[in-house]
Amino acid sequence: VPAVLNPLPAGAPANRLGFAQWLVSPDNPLTARVTVNRQWAAFFGRGIVRTTEDFGLQSDAPTHPELLDWLAVEFMKQGWSLKRLHKLIVTSATYQQGSQYPVFSVQSSVASGAPQATENWKLKTENSSSQRDPDNKLLCRFPRARLDAELIRDSVLRASGLLSPKLGGPSVFPPQPANVMQEGVYASKAWIESRGEDRYRRGLYTFAKRSTPYAMFNTFDGPSGEACVARRDVSNTPLQALTLLNDIVILEAAQALGRQLAAQTGSVENRVDNLFRRCVTRPPSGEERAQLVKFLETQRSRFAAGELKAADFAGKGEGDANERAAWTALARALLNLDEMISKS
Repeated sequence: VPAVLNPLPAGAPANRLGFAQWLVSPDNPLTARVTVNRQWAAFFGRGIVRTTEDFGLQSDAPTHPELLDWLAVEFMKQGWSLKRLHKLIVTSATYQQGSQYPVFSVQSSVASGAPQATENWKLKTENSSSQRDPDNKLLCRFPRARLDAELIRDSVLRASGLLSPKLGGPSVFPPQPANVMQEGVYASKAWIESRGEDRYRRGLYTFAKRSTPYAMFNTFDGPSGEACVARRDVSNTPLQALTLLNDIVILEAAQALGRQLAAQTGSVENRVDNLFRRCVTRPPSGEERAQLVKFLETQRSRFAAGELKAADFAGKGEGDANERAAWTALARALLNLDEMISKS
């Protein structure tokens, strides 16, 4: 062991078992620190040490060194349980913040009956927060972040009720454009789409071919597998919006939601609320509800008039095809929202 690091534990054998004991020794905090930092980055979009792949002399300094140390020690004390670490993070007040800069309540220093002074004070406080910490390194608000490529697909399938909870087994081949596997280098393997439950397995089980990555994951900055990537780049391109509108998986999810909502009873407003909560996990505001109901009625009229073909939207199912198609169009619009693929 290099002298700059802690020695092997006393009595440890000089083999792989001894190396494993050294890695998780309480005298070697690096393993736990790196692990909790990567978990923190998965939840917040940025690690306490921004360079999750580098803890050396060229790495960024931690924004909260005491927190990093405490999490590492707590992680070891809890038996290196990732499940307990995740629960600790997501139940924290920091994780449960909103993504807007906080506006603090006005105390007695503001004269009562002076609403203009109150508004100016709030505006000054909010601007001060954003100016002092423009990159939100101090986490005075939740750092809004887009989901990883695999999680975007999983979230869409989960909202539609199609996601398979099955664990383990061989890789699967979810649908994608037919010509993808015919492009690139060494792209001779046929992509035979999986059927049944395997068609909607979690992204973790998608077959990975380095020369031609799964198209949807590639669009949303998923790694190709040619090198280890500890920190992904995040882009924002028109192709991503087009994918959320036209990808086969997204369309099938929208059709599943359309069938379910068309078959439900109750008022249109209640069904719109249900659909909205399933997609973005919050109730819609009054204005949002009104816009969605108006959009739904517009689509109903267009399908009824033949301006749009219900068969192109609704897919197979029972009941009124125009009704299924209208709800499918609404679901498709909601699945395309930025809030659908972002944590905020």
